[in-house]
Amino acid sequence: MSKSITDIQEEIVREFSLLDGDMEMTVFYIMELGQKLPVMNEPEKTEDNVVKGCQSKVWLSARLDNEKVFFSADSNTAITKGLVSLLVRIFNGQTPDAILNADLTFMQKIGMERFIGTQRSNGFAAMIKQMKIYALAFKTQQEVKS
Repeated sequence: MSKSITDIQEEIVREFSLLDGDMEMTVFYIMELGQKLPVMNEPEKTEDNVVKGCQSKVWLSARLDNEKVFFSADSNTAITKGLVSLLVRIFNGQTPDAILNADLTFMQKIGMERFIGTQRSNGFAAMIKQMKIYALAFKTQQEVKS
């Protein structure tokens, strides 16, 4: 059984709490998370998969497998890649409904706005919105089929 979105967020909050609010270590940790993100296939890095509203280039694609959504993502900057990797970790393997109804609270709990700034916060919101758009599209496809 896969973990719930809430459980994964709690895990992330615990991991970040170990850094004790140290800005430098937190940014370094986010960049490290980005390095662990599975490699996105080059053919997926198309203009269609670029998240609109991000300063950096962020590619995001999704597929539905067994009624669960799986994301693939990449970015041309280390911090942004780390940020998108957190979202992929939270949303991967969840149902379209779970993604659409997700209440993301981990950003406030880890004090993310302190170390990513307004521009990146807007980009982060754009990534979340894009992931929810994919989920909505899959949900609509499922409803059309049934």
